[in-house]
Amino acid sequence: MAKSAANSSLPELDVLADPPRLLYQGVPAELPQDQGPAGLRLELLRLGTTARLMQVVAHPDDEDGGMLTLEARGRGASVLLMTLNRGEGGQNKIGSNLSDVLGVLRAEELLASDQYYGIQERFSRVADFGFSKSAEETFEKWGGHDVALGDMVRVIRTFRPDVLVARFSGTSRDGHGHHQASSILTQEAFRAAADPKRFPEQIAQGLLPWQAKKLYIGNVCGFGAMTCPDADWTLKLNTGERNAELGMSFIQFAMQGLRHQMSQGAANWTVDPGDRFTFYRLVDSVVPSTLDKDRHEKNFFDGIDTTWLGLAGRFGVEEKTVPRLRAELTEIAKRIAEATDAAKGTDITTAAQPLVKVVADLNRVSSELRGSTLSAPAKVDLLTWIAEKRQQAETALNLALGVSMTADFASDGERQVRVLKEADALTTVSPGQEFLVAVTLHNGSKQTLAIGDIKLEVPSGWTTVEGKTKPVTVNAGTDVHADFRLRVPNNAAYTRPYWHRDDPDRESINHIDDEKYATLPFPPPALRARVEYSLSQGAAKTRNGITSVVVTPFVNDAGKTAERPLAVVPAFSVMLEPGTQVISTRSGSTSNVTVGVTSNLTREVHGVLRLELPAGWRSEPAQFAVDLKKRGEKQDFQFKVFTSGLQEGRTTVRATLEWEGEKYAEGYTLVTREDLGSFYYYQPARQRVSIVDVQVPHDLKVGYIMGAGDDIPTVLKQVGMDVAVIPAEKIASEDLNKYGTIVLGIRAYDTQKDVAANNKKLLDFVSAGGTLVVQYNTGTADFNAGKFTPYPAELSRARVSVEEAPVEILTPEDSVFHYPNTITAHDFDGWVQERGLYFMDKWDEHFTPLLSCHDPGEDAQKGGLLRAQYGKGTYIYTGYAFFRQLPAGVPGAVRLYVNLLSAGKQ
Repeated sequence: MAKSAANSSLPELDVLADPPRLLYQGVPAELPQDQGPAGLRLELLRLGTTARLMQVVAHPDDEDGGMLTLEARGRGASVLLMTLNRGEGGQNKIGSNLSDVLGVLRAEELLASDQYYGIQERFSRVADFGFSKSAEETFEKWGGHDVALGDMVRVIRTFRPDVLVARFSGTSRDGHGHHQASSILTQEAFRAAADPKRFPEQIAQGLLPWQAKKLYIGNVCGFGAMTCPDADWTLKLNTGERNAELGMSFIQFAMQGLRHQMSQGAANWTVDPGDRFTFYRLVDSVVPSTLDKDRHEKNFFDGIDTTWLGLAGRFGVEEKTVPRLRAELTEIAKRIAEATDAAKGTDITTAAQPLVKVVADLNRVSSELRGSTLSAPAKVDLLTWIAEKRQQAETALNLALGVSMTADFASDGERQVRVLKEADALTTVSPGQEFLVAVTLHNGSKQTLAIGDIKLEVPSGWTTVEGKTKPVTVNAGTDVHADFRLRVPNNAAYTRPYWHRDDPDRESINHIDDEKYATLPFPPPALRARVEYSLSQGAAKTRNGITSVVVTPFVNDAGKTAERPLAVVPAFSVMLEPGTQVISTRSGSTSNVTVGVTSNLTREVHGVLRLELPAGWRSEPAQFAVDLKKRGEKQDFQFKVFTSGLQEGRTTVRATLEWEGEKYAEGYTLVTREDLGSFYYYQPARQRVSIVDVQVPHDLKVGYIMGAGDDIPTVLKQVGMDVAVIPAEKIASEDLNKYGTIVLGIRAYDTQKDVAANNKKLLDFVSAGGTLVVQYNTGTADFNAGKFTPYPAELSRARVSVEEAPVEILTPEDSVFHYPNTITAHDFDGWVQERGLYFMDKWDEHFTPLLSCHDPGEDAQKGGLLRAQYGKGTYIYTGYAFFRQLPAGVPGAVRLYVNLLSAGKQ
């Protein structure tokens, strides 16, 4: 790929200007709307305008997908979405993954949505620390304004939008404190990005100030509002308008993308045909007003010249330093119009001729600009646009000609790519390994192509053992192949997130491990293939190119052919299972630690595995010999750990695999789904150990019915409780009388139809003398309509988001606070992320509220822990966030939870 910056005085544009499909494959396959005639017409629409829009939101799924799709696919604007965090503090509605691994999954889900919207994506370094009720708390957790603001300013200075759009209003109307903060920061960034005194370190790195022309805020009339008072909005957009290329409305197409965000519960969301409006208000501008008599506009870009000729008019008297620019841009616009008209016909190949000239003209203009005496700001501005338009023109020409390319891993040195089952396919390589990449260019045009260069773009330090790159010609309708054998250097960078948190339970800002990737969704794929070609031998003016990520094709578990970008990973993955351990001071003299070791090497290996233990602790055995015979083989090694001198507190157990003088002490897991792309989540080979002074009843058998999935049963077993997991589908046939207590996992009524269907059986269990502990559900309407509680009670969305909020024990005499552990106010110290969520707000007199707490400035919330006697047994509802506290090893939460399970058993 040609470099887009000629000297060190200009910012590096290559990575930042790449279209999102080259930065990271958001979905396994390209959308039909981006291919063939429809894809060509879309690319020409984009090529015909210089409009650039950037929207800022707080979390994945906050975005105004209908508006983004309208602007990007309906009007051709270059659109970027900046999502401040990855939603890692949210609830996972389809699985048990939480925290940072959930953040990786949600980033992949959002990128899948983005491909439907037709936009680019960026993130800041702040993390989702859970629900916040105020912008003030949010900024406190995020280290003030400047952490997220700095990343936002960086994105504005690199993307250089005409229009900046906040999704939210920056007021309490937005609800979530993250939402409020995202709009407040966007409004600050509008002017800050243009001020060279703000974030001067970015200026020192080569970025230049940028002033967007207009700033809008959203949520001016409430989300989903179909009407809005005229005085409240400046711009009203109909995203329900049908688009012929999409075959549906913009909002409907966007919803198809949003449905990939399954962890948010979006899998079945739909939008009916018909009008659908979204409203925005103009709050700042540096261009003359274009408001009509009602103070309304028709378009975000009203008053902004987004034509090609408008580029030349940006620089006033400086334009005379490039006297040919205006005429050249006029000619380019003319050729784009010719190609656009041609693409409307039945033979889209006729669009190739004017596009060849567009590509050649853009190359020439870029060279002229680099050698001009334009000031640095003017030069960077123009080169930013030209770099993007060069890529769009290249893509459009490839679509018009029918030129396509694949770059696949080929096994065993064979030219033929073999598509294997996923377990056998080589989707990852490790330092020292050699492998073959097979590049194939298909000439679908009616002309002969002269191939000038076939190359692999590899990271610095990589070695091409052999390869075929000599110039060739490829006739119409035929293919050309090139094979490259590569060796991965010993110091190769791994395919991993460029950010991490050392303590996700308590840190709200990510550490950035490689600043050159800061704000990108993920680092770009390690390997890309690039083919340069021309339509006639040696005709430089017709030179074009095509780029593809190197992928491995495979057959997935569903029997479908899929592909995954080739990733570089360590030779071994070393993971402690479980990743957290809670040890009781009363019964924790021994524990078991399982270490899973997986090899990514194709040869047999022999290593030694050891634990690093706290002082005074020992393991049996002291070490294991590790013998792995093939790539992908995993072995589990179980150490028996003998503890000593246990006192309540925290410590760490680590594992290290030593092989050929190298030590491996981290593990990695693939985060993917059939409808998504993929990436790897890394974690140190360590087990966080929380030592808790907790007494457990040894004659109590607990049945745990999973809901959406949580790790509470694991923790209960670790502290010595007798727990059995009951599959929801077996409730009807299960003999519940053998249990003293039944627990419903988080969102059990929401996610398990068998729980609701067998609710009477559960209540009968209570009436006969059992204890039932019900944890929070999010479907308040369905829960209340189902009348699942033994006496009337209403579930609400009330919550206490400040984890340090004081807790009052309302009934200190209740046995819940005395058996088998004494509970005091100190047991609510050290909680993480939140106190609780989805509290009851109304209840029958049979219920007794046990605790009270509230967020600052709010009324007391007493519906987070309710107890009722029902027949001979005990019914407990709790909205307190034990599903976060127990895996985090919060001592007081462990003790209180054990007491809840023991209620009525003393």
